[in-house]
This record gives sequence, structure tokens and C-alpha cells, in this order.
Amino acid sequence: MSELANPTKKNRVNVRRPDVMERVSAEVAIHFHSSIVEKLRDNGGKVTVANTTVLLAEQFGFCYGVERAIDLAYASRKVFPENRIYLIGEIIHNPDVSRHLREMNIVSLPWKELDSSYDELTEDDVVIVPAFGAPTEFMDKIEGKGCYVVDTTCGDVMKVWRRVRGYAKDGFTSIIHGKSNHEETRATASRALGEKSEGHYLIVLTLADVDYVCDFLRHGGDKQEFLTRFKDGVSPGFDPELHLRQVGIANQTTMLKSETEEIQKRIRQAIIDRDGHGGAFQMFDTICGATQERQDALFEMLRKPMDLLLVVGGYNSSNTAHLVEIAEPELPTFFIRGASCIKSLEEIVHYDLHHHQEKTSDYSRLFSAERPVTVGITAGASCPNNLIEETLLKIFELRGIERGAIFSE
Repeated sequence: MSELANPTKKNRVNVRRPDVMERVSAEVAIHFHSSIVEKLRDNGGKVTVANTTVLLAEQFGFCYGVERAIDLAYASRKVFPENRIYLIGEIIHNPDVSRHLREMNIVSLPWKELDSSYDELTEDDVVIVPAFGAPTEFMDKIEGKGCYVVDTTCGDVMKVWRRVRGYAKDGFTSIIHGKSNHEETRATASRALGEKSEGHYLIVLTLADVDYVCDFLRHGGDKQEFLTRFKDGVSPGFDPELHLRQVGIANQTTMLKSETEEIQKRIRQAIIDRDGHGGAFQMFDTICGATQERQDALFEMLRKPMDLLLVVGGYNSSNTAHLVEIAEPELPTFFIRGASCIKSLEEIVHYDLHHHQEKTSDYSRLFSAERPVTVGITAGASCPNNLIEETLLKIFELRGIERGAIFSE
């Protein structure tokens, strides 16, 4: 039996009951909060002990949308203590959070395709929709099975959905800046088809992709070559000669803001070159506020002298990866899952964005105990504070400084 006061079946379930959320808040705090990180934040984001300084970005870690998604997932288990609970993919891109949900017997369903596991769902099952949202065909499937649906989709993502639906209604093709294999982008693309499947979309990732599209806008080109290049990122029946006459720009909310702005600028100019200033073009700022805040905070942080920067988060986190991209040209930057990646004074295991794999780097010259060192730490919107705390403590531990000495004053 569930704890729901009213057992009447409804697809969408609100699990944010005051009595439930009080218990959820306590449990989430135990799992993910950090008094040390909060103390460091209150201290201006800087702590120095002996010859070791740690700087923390002004904005980092969990955003409101991520906190809400985790709260709702935890609440689902409390409201439905005996039901089977499923989650489409991951609630957010963080392995520590995913581990806690698995321990609560919340089972992940495939998110790339509707396989047979969706056919086995029943009306007594609970399905959690992640913060990224889910494609319309997934929503239709689980609602058609009569499942309880706990929707944690971020409000910023839904704003993009409203925009691309509007594009489809007005006859505009959505050019989406994002990763074609990312959950959020797939969910957004499905909404770009419109309520009557009258819309179209094209997903672009790099500026090279955009320049190719701009050249096609100005001069035309080989349609088959175009479709081959973007085979994983176009709507069914997409024809670049027909469906690029009117375009609107949207984006995955966690992309690099400066790059999205450059994409808007280049495509707008290509439309003007082709059709004049009356060309059919729309754009709207759909970068998530938290993503922008963390990027802006990192740009500000990079103005301070640092020996290296640690970016903490899940390797498949888009917004975290963009923080790494921002910092890499400026100073040694290491994308780590957590403190366990800092193996010793000599070894840091980190994710190489360019080769898409972990590697080990030797930075003993920076971590040598005799040399003063300043280490910066930031984290994407899907990284909990407990992982930042563990990273901070590991740095001081490797410098021979005990936990009690960090805020002894």
C-alpha cells in the first residue's frame, strides 16, 4: 500500500507533502550537504593553512532544479514504500547520487530507446522522469501503461520546450545547439516536432557544424552529404532545402553560453546574407540561469592566481564539462569524479575531454609539500557538496594538514 491519502489513480503524482519533505530534507542533508563547504563559502571562498590555499568558486554545485529532482526522487520512495519505482535513465549526471537511488531500490530504465522493460510496467509502478525530461514517446508510453508519474523535469528545460513548440507552430525549424546523444537534447528535439508533428529540427554541436550549415544557407549544397553529416541530429523527413527557410535557435540548457551566442550570431548573419534583413529568423536565450552563474563565477575565479584547478563532477555532466573547457586554456585543470581521483602528491586521475577517457597525470611539482600551492575548486550543477568537501580535505591531507586545523581560528 502507498501512503497516498487518496488511492484514486492519477498519472501525475505530487509527492511534495510537508510531512514527507521534512524527512526527505533530513536524509538528503546527511547524504549530500557539507558544513565545511558552507563554512568556506561564508569565509569568502578562501582558506589558507600554512603554505596551502584552497579557493572555491562563488557559484558551484547543486542548483535548485537538481535539488528539486533529488528531493522528489527521495520523496517517491517514502510515499510509495512498497511499490516498484523506476527512473528513466539517471536523475542527474552524478554517480554518487545514482548510487544512493539504487540503494533505495529505484531501478533505472533505458533512456535511449523504448525496449521491452517498458512493456512490463504496470499501473502500480512509479516512474520518475529525470531533471533532463524525457522524449514525448517515453511519456506517452508510461502514461499509457497507467503508471504513477513523478516528473522532476527542470523548469528551465520546459521553457525551451515551450519555445521549440512555438517554432513548430509558426512553421520554423528548430536549430538546437546541443549534444545529439544527450537526454535533454533528445527530449527537446521531440517537442520541436510540435503537437501535430508538423515541425522539424536540426541539432548542431560545434562551430564547424554551424559553419557548414551557414554555407548551405548561403549557397546550397549536396543534400545527401548534409543529411549524412547530421544523420543523428535531424527530424524524420528533414530536407535542408525545404526546412531551413525559416529557423529558430534553441539549445540544451547546459551548453557554453558564449558558444551558443556565437552560433546565434553566425546563423542570423547567414540568413541575412541569403534573404536580407527580412529573413525569417528567431532566437531566444535558453541557457539555464544556474549554468550561466557557474560559468560566470569561473571566469571571475580565473582572474585570481592559482596553480591548478579541480573541477568536480560526473564525467557525463555537460555543464561540468563546459567548466573544464573554460579553464583548460588558462591553467592546469583536472576533471575529477571526487577525492579518490587524487591518488597521492604525485598522481591525479582525471577525465580527458578530448580523448574521452580517464588518464593519470603527474603533478608532483605542484603538490610537493615544500612548495606553496593554491588550488581552486569548482563543480557543476549536478555535484553535491559532500564531494567538494572530500576533495578539499584530501588536498589538505596530502599537504600534511589535519582536518581540525583547517578552520581552527
